[in-house]
Amino acid sequence: MAGKMTGAQMVVQALKDQGVDTVFGYPGGAVLPIYDEIFQQNEIRHILVRHEQGATHAAEGYARSTGKPGVVLVTSGPGATNAVTGMTDALMDSIPIIVLTGQVPTFMIGNDAFQEADTVGITRPCTKHNWLVKDTDRLAETIHQAFHVATHGRPGPVLVDIPKDVQFATGRYVAPAKASTGHYNPQVKGDIDAITAAVEALENAERPVIYSGGGVVNSGPAASQLLRELVSATNFPVTSTLMGLGCYPASGANWLGMLGMHGTYEANWAMHDCDYMLCIGARFDDRITGRVDAFSPQSVKVHIDIDPSSINKNIHVDIPIVGDIGHVLEDLLRVWKARGRKTRSEAVAKWWAKIEEWRAVKSLSYVNSDSTIKPQYALQRLEALTKGRDRYITTEVGQHQMWAAQFLGFEDPNRWMTSGGLGTMGYGMPASIGVQVAHPDALVINVAGEASWLMNMQEMGTAVQYRLPVKQFIVNNERLGMVRQWQELLHGERYSHSWSESLPDFVKLAEAFGAKGILCDNPADLDDAIQEMLDYDGPVIFDCVVEKHENCFPMIPSGKAHNEMLLGSASTKGAIDVGGAVLV
Repeated sequence: MAGKMTGAQMVVQALKDQGVDTVFGYPGGAVLPIYDEIFQQNEIRHILVRHEQGATHAAEGYARSTGKPGVVLVTSGPGATNAVTGMTDALMDSIPIIVLTGQVPTFMIGNDAFQEADTVGITRPCTKHNWLVKDTDRLAETIHQAFHVATHGRPGPVLVDIPKDVQFATGRYVAPAKASTGHYNPQVKGDIDAITAAVEALENAERPVIYSGGGVVNSGPAASQLLRELVSATNFPVTSTLMGLGCYPASGANWLGMLGMHGTYEANWAMHDCDYMLCIGARFDDRITGRVDAFSPQSVKVHIDIDPSSINKNIHVDIPIVGDIGHVLEDLLRVWKARGRKTRSEAVAKWWAKIEEWRAVKSLSYVNSDSTIKPQYALQRLEALTKGRDRYITTEVGQHQMWAAQFLGFEDPNRWMTSGGLGTMGYGMPASIGVQVAHPDALVINVAGEASWLMNMQEMGTAVQYRLPVKQFIVNNERLGMVRQWQELLHGERYSHSWSESLPDFVKLAEAFGAKGILCDNPADLDDAIQEMLDYDGPVIFDCVVEKHENCFPMIPSGKAHNEMLLGSASTKGAIDVGGAVLV
């Protein structure tokens, strides 16, 4: 479609032409022309959030669970600045979202006008790219470019700042096919010589590990299938970052569990002792590596990533491969098969025998209780009662997030939405809304801590307004659990401001919003209470009161290596008692 239209009409038309069906937003003076156009059409659904941060996290949940970009529309000034946390979160976790912000008229920019902020300046560090559009004739093309940048290469957030006079003015609309996007053309095919070198090293590996990350999920379903094929064909063990959960099934025989600070004993020891590491779509984050100079010291390291800036950024690798995970894995498998499908199978079998010794430590073991609900038990029962359903999980940030990663099993990608890199408390509640909007018939559960959940609890109003049956499963220990754990283990048990003395009654709070509230504090009642939550056809706040001082293990203390883990006292291995943990 081409022709004259107002800037506001261009925005709506561009979204339609990009296949957008949902926008998460909050109106204000600087975007009223766009909202007026939204009112006059029915193809795009607008979800009115209660806070602009909620809009960005909802868009993240939508994007992460669908593979399509999420779209946010907010006003100038505080509307834009409130969205900064969500954009930074999306940048850290490579989530494609498009944020459209209103701006004061062009002739008022720089005058400290009402609700003016330097949105482009403020958001430059927390977006892949951003634009201030001062010419209506450039608006449509800029929006199409924004979608291209957000979804190509390493995905991420982009922002288009649109002054109010540009929205009112008339210009020529440019269709997506005619928009100029060739200036951003990331490399997707990997260097074949580097891929061949990676295969040669694979063929000689005696103690291999495949280390997968969120890039596998971002690359699309084909990448996850290729990863599974590679694991099955080579019989190599596979682990994952927090963001990569689901790209290889948790029920798979080769699955070691999650890697890193709260990863399993077997995953961390395998990473430490391996002689060949194939890193696929991960970025060697500090929560994974622990002490950098002691990270996997004996391994030949292969790193596949679409973002060249991630290569050799944190960990020096021997064979770097820049490209899209799906393309590179396809070529890697093709080369490996052509060379005869060779592995050191006898050595790999011995490696598996060692891994089984590490598995026998049972690092996720805990001491259960008949009188109080242990948080691990709560997650185990949630897993048991929802396994096999069309289920999506979001989380807040803290101990509950790590327990969810440890005890909930993910068989497929795009089913797990969590804040990894930024660690944003308040992410999960609005993210669950975005997921539920995208998958109206699915079971969507936000595993939360009471402190994190309160940060964006206002979005329960959004859930009720749009009849979104999201389940808020609050693991309530009445503490800032992860902060308290670090204070116990690393700060001499000085519990500085790690609890609240005025928590709400979550059942009454749910009822005040028009939702259902459920309280459970007895292990004997837990299954029935969870089932009641699942059976209710609307939004639920489930207050699961758990043991207040339970710690999340295993744990690699900050600055320590993978072979310096703390284990819970219920595991089968240990020597030195450290505050209810054993140092190994």
